[in-house]
Amino acid sequence: MSTTHIDCMPGTEARALLEEIADWEWVTTIILHGGSVFEFKGPFPRGSEGHGFYNLEGPLPGFHGHLNLERVSHIRFQDKAHRGRESYAFVFEDAEGDTIFKIFLGRDSDGKLIAPQTARFKQLQLQYQQD
Repeated sequence: MSTTHIDCMPGTEARALLEEIADWEWVTTIILHGGSVFEFKGPFPRGSEGHGFYNLEGPLPGFHGHLNLERVSHIRFQDKAHRGRESYAFVFEDAEGDTIFKIFLGRDSDGKLIAPQTARFKQLQLQYQQD
């Protein structure tokens, strides 16, 4: 059963967003599966389409994978504090609203959010905001 999602990017924008994020310095990618949390901190790798997947092609060793972007129904803007600090993430969800993965904005060596990423996140959030 599909649900309506407010203030989300459509899933059809997933590839374009991932290609943009690949140019951002540092992010944290979170994958929740089976009660476990897998985390990768670093640049999000570039990818290309093949065999029905968006194949991540970062350097080795590094973050790799095969994303089924057709399963991404929408990308929710997560804007909430985490451990008392400002935090933002793109949450890639399926049609039922289940999280496939999240990409959190990066932080500098002082733990501050990377300003250009934050500005771009807020710009996209505003662009897709519904009344």
